[in-house]
Amino acid sequence: MGDGCDMSLSSVQAYFAEHAPDIEVIVTEASSATVQLAAAAHGVEPDQIAKSICLRAGDETMIVVMAGTARLDNKKFRDLFTAKPRMLGGEEVVDITGHPIGGVCPFGLASALPVYCDMSLRRFDEVVPAAGATNSAVRISPVRMAELTGAVWIDVAQDVVVTDTFQSS
Repeated sequence: MGDGCDMSLSSVQAYFAEHAPDIEVIVTEASSATVQLAAAAHGVEPDQIAKSICLRAGDETMIVVMAGTARLDNKKFRDLFTAKPRMLGGEEVVDITGHPIGGVCPFGLASALPVYCDMSLRRFDEVVPAAGATNSAVRISPVRMAELTGAVWIDVAQDVVVTDTFQSS
C-alpha cells in the first residue's frame, strides 16, 4: 500500500508546485490521520484542522472541507443539495480521490470533484488540511484554499452552541 500513498503525496506536491509554489507540503514523522493527531502534530487547535469528507448527494460526489471538530448538519445539507448526504466507503474514497483515508484533501485529486468549503473554516486565518498522505499537511488560509480548489462556500456544519461559563447570578 506504500506506493499508493507515495503517489497520492506526490500528486499533492505536484499540485502545489504548479498552482501555489509558495506553499510547502509538510511531512511529519507522526501520523496526522485523525483530527486530534493532526492538531498535535502541527501545534494547532483541533478546529484548525481542515477535514475533507467525501460525500455523495444523489448522483453528485463531492468533497466537503470543514473545521476539524465540526459535524455535518444533515438538514442543512439536504436543504442545500436536495438530497441526503451519503458518506463514501474507504475503498470508494481512495478510488475517487486517489488519496488514502486520513490523507484525503481537496488538492491533487484523481478525479475532478466539486469542492465545498464550510463556513466553519472562515474564523481562522490559517487552517491545516491533509495533503494526500496520513502524515502530510499544508498550512493555508481558508480563502486561498477555496480559491485554489475552485471551492464554493457553504454552511452545512451543525451550529455550535457556545455557553457562557461566566454567567452572573
